[in-house]
Amino acid sequence: MVNLGDVFPNFYADTSKGTIQFHTFIRDTWAILFSHPADYTPVCTTELGRVAQLTSEFERRGVKLIALSCDGVESHKGWIKDIQGYSGLSGDFPYPIIADEKRELAVKLGMIDPEEKDAEGLPLTARAVFIIGPDKKLKLSLLYPATTGRNFDEILRVIDSLQLTAIKKVATPADWKNGGDCMVLPTVKSEDVPKLFPQGVLVKDMPSGKGYMRITPQPE
Repeated sequence: MVNLGDVFPNFYADTSKGTIQFHTFIRDTWAILFSHPADYTPVCTTELGRVAQLTSEFERRGVKLIALSCDGVESHKGWIKDIQGYSGLSGDFPYPIIADEKRELAVKLGMIDPEEKDAEGLPLTARAVFIIGPDKKLKLSLLYPATTGRNFDEILRVIDSLQLTAIKKVATPADWKNGGDCMVLPTVKSEDVPKLFPQGVLVKDMPSGKGYMRITPQPE
């Protein structure tokens, strides 16, 4: 299991686009690794197709994409045709799919779902999402059961938050979307607020009388 803030493990893997070394593949960019229980499964087909449709949105944010599924490379290549057919896509598939037939990476990265099993009775890989920063450290992880598909619009939203809060001294509130108001970090001293937040800060009155709810327009 990889914890937030840990350097994400480096590894070699065969993929639908050839052999990779993970750290070399992502270089100094943001990256997402998302896993799938198996090829030719319905929910996974919808997910990989949706990510392919959103490729330009991930590219605009400087995020590299890579998937993982517990089948072989040739199986992946055949499955990609189904993914493209279902999603109305054609041409070169935009990102690689890692082959993890022995589930070695799934076990190493804590992706196994013990409640869901394949036809042979082996535990399925869960729907994990790992977002890795340019420093190779894990910035966010999500873990869904095999039966529940992910919302990739939400994943784009959290990338916007991660990239903003990595460089600005703000946090993003519940249901925040890019361009919305943010919260000044509690660690920011009152005397530093005017310099850091020239657009102004609203201190919300609270029953406790504590001035910790400091709201500011999203910094540029």
